[in-house]
Amino acid sequence: MRVRVEQTPLPGIGVRHDLVTSSGRTVGVVSHRNGRRDLVLYDVDDPDSSLASIPLTDDEAEALADVLGASLMLGQLAGLRQQAAGLLTEQIALPAGSPFVGRRLGDTQARSRTTSSIVAVLRDREVIASPGPEFRFEANDVVVAVGTRQGLDGVTAILAGDDDG
Repeated sequence: MRVRVEQTPLPGIGVRHDLVTSSGRTVGVVSHRNGRRDLVLYDVDDPDSSLASIPLTDDEAEALADVLGASLMLGQLAGLRQQAAGLLTEQIALPAGSPFVGRRLGDTQARSRTTSSIVAVLRDREVIASPGPEFRFEANDVVVAVGTRQGLDGVTAILAGDDDG
């Protein structure tokens, strides 16, 4: 099902983007010309009337977008896991002492060594989906990997430096 987002110009103010959820609720974001953003929840009975308007700083808007993006991606991975017997998704913290801090993802050779795939990296409040072989790890990255239990244990060992390969 395709989600529809409506954009409405607000002369002298900015732009409003509205999303109608499958439950019939309308959520909007008003982007003011001065850069301010408001998250708005509209009344079900009167879609022109807001129940709540929450001003968001740039950092708050970015954090909300990251949370929604990360939860969506992890939810999709969980759905994939249910469809494929024996396939697991795991978040693996990259220890500060890992030999891969500052090195490229391709240097791990994780997929060829374990048959598990690194599908995303969570860094601070950012989700880096489908990182390529040139992607460089940083201390405290959280690696999202998909594979069998044995494969995921292998990725964990590689990232910790416990598997010389």
